[in-house]
Amino acid sequence: MARERKIDMVILGLLSHEDLTGYDIKKRIDGAIRFFWKGSFGNIYPALKEMENHGLIVKNDTSVGGRERITYCITKDGREALKKWLADEQAGNELRYETLLKLFFGGAAKREVTIHNIDLFEAQIRQELSLLRKYREELEKYLDAEDHIYYYLTVSFGIDTYEAYLKWCAKAKKMLGVE
Repeated sequence: MARERKIDMVILGLLSHEDLTGYDIKKRIDGAIRFFWKGSFGNIYPALKEMENHGLIVKNDTSVGGRERITYCITKDGREALKKWLADEQAGNELRYETLLKLFFGGAAKREVTIHNIDLFEAQIRQELSLLRKYREELEKYLDAEDHIYYYLTVSFGIDTYEAYLKWCAKAKKMLGVE
């Protein structure tokens, strides 16, 4: 491939487990992966087309109940590309939170606006933390399966990170005068 896009690796990783439709891929990304990676139909389908053109995946057209169903499966070359990416020592780990961007420029508004933004962030984190804890509880039952160890590790990272975010929220609100 001319240039490696991370969405390609996400798709190849998902397809390394099972054949999926574009819609299924989007659902998987919007599930557990959403805690650390985003993807839209607008970047999934062009990536599928390009990966098919490069022989990393193949498209299978089937008919289910009279409706066309297109599934994608990873090829040997696709598995090799995924393994090469996994072994690559470089990893971009960017942190992009709009709440922090708003906080950075918070002096341009009243303090209450910033406090409200932190409250919204905190509520979102609490909700997602609850879901991550449910994932962890479920995964703990299946740690003998190799893939589940890796899922568990990403969930644990998310829990530890989100707990740190909640600690920061409390500290920030205290500094801004919220008791």
